[in-house]
Amino acid sequence: MYWFVFLGLFFGLLACGMPIFLVLGACAAVLYMVSGQPLIGVAQVVIDHLNSSTLMSLPLFVMAAAFMRQGGVAKALVDVSAAWLGGIRGSLGLVTVVACTLFAAICGSSVATALAMGTILLPAMIEKGYPRSFALGVIGASGTIGIVIPPSLALILYGIVAEQSVPRLFLAGILPGLLQAAAFFAWVWYDARRRNFPVEPSLPFAERLRVTVRALPALSVPIVVLVGIYGGIVTVTEAAALAASVALIVSLVFYKGFRVTQTLSVIADALRSAGTIMLIVATALAFGHWMTESGVPAQLVTWTLHHNLPTWEFLLAINILLLVLGCFLEVVAALLLVLPILAPALIPLGVDPVHFSIIFTHNMEIALIHPPVGLNLYVLSTISTAPIGEVIRGILPFLVLLIIVLMIITYVPALTMWLPALVYGK
Repeated sequence: MYWFVFLGLFFGLLACGMPIFLVLGACAAVLYMVSGQPLIGVAQVVIDHLNSSTLMSLPLFVMAAAFMRQGGVAKALVDVSAAWLGGIRGSLGLVTVVACTLFAAICGSSVATALAMGTILLPAMIEKGYPRSFALGVIGASGTIGIVIPPSLALILYGIVAEQSVPRLFLAGILPGLLQAAAFFAWVWYDARRRNFPVEPSLPFAERLRVTVRALPALSVPIVVLVGIYGGIVTVTEAAALAASVALIVSLVFYKGFRVTQTLSVIADALRSAGTIMLIVATALAFGHWMTESGVPAQLVTWTLHHNLPTWEFLLAINILLLVLGCFLEVVAALLLVLPILAPALIPLGVDPVHFSIIFTHNMEIALIHPPVGLNLYVLSTISTAPIGEVIRGILPFLVLLIIVLMIITYVPALTMWLPALVYGK
């Protein structure tokens, strides 16, 4: 009965256009009333989870992303990618994949990556004669790399909800993220030769070095973060604060994307985005508490073990479920809604929670470009004034590639687990 109440209310409120944090909050309140579970202690549970030093890293990384997006860093990364990929057919498409990967390693947000790169590269590609649907597809798909390449905001939330080490999750995302970038690179290279896309001129070696040197301040941000965390110098939260500080300095001093007087405006935009995420987290925690107290996760584990469901079938079913949910929910909501149910079932089924974190986040990557509510689709449609159908046509080949990469990640756990095991041991 509870599930019918929840599903009817949840999708009904979503269809009415209600913000997701209100949908989750309303659903949680109704479920508590219908089930008769006491509300005593819910507020304390939510406060205890929000009072997390690791969770504090999230608004700080969002702030770093805002500084980098508006501070001219994206253009520096595009320039250095173009300098080394000139002379190859379809080089602007290849530049998009490489630049998005680099920018994702700085900001940790797929939407921010698609927005920043789309603003710069979309007009350039159209001007050079690339089909607009292709340009939209490669930018939208490459932007999704931001959700799995560290510092990924989704992996930070996963670590908090599933009580896993965030640095270990960051390491787990590196090779799958690079595999995705390599798959996109190979497809763009092949499609460019097949459709005879333009060739950008090759720059002299001295010019390449000059452009590379100019991009070093931008590249310093992920280096500072990763060296700080894995060198044992700073915690994840301190690394986030360091990233925001370095991003601000780089933007103001080296690239001058905005003036000092505009800094407060950029910070306000970042805090608005972070506040939205934190509201979703708070209401989802209340729902998750009901879920735990209701015994649903324990029932799922019991049912799965009772039916002797093989691990590969369980993972396949979960992938299908997440792909369907991705049609209706954005990343944070899906993670906070589903993970409290699935997390207790992982270890009894022999699924490592670190491995599952990348399966989960890769599904959320697909959700970002999956009709009907893939957020990157609407970001690109807005900045290009292209119909959403044209964006979807351009995305389709990359959507197929993402599903192939998802299968590899799911059934080749060594790809995910090798780096964490190498650094931290078993």
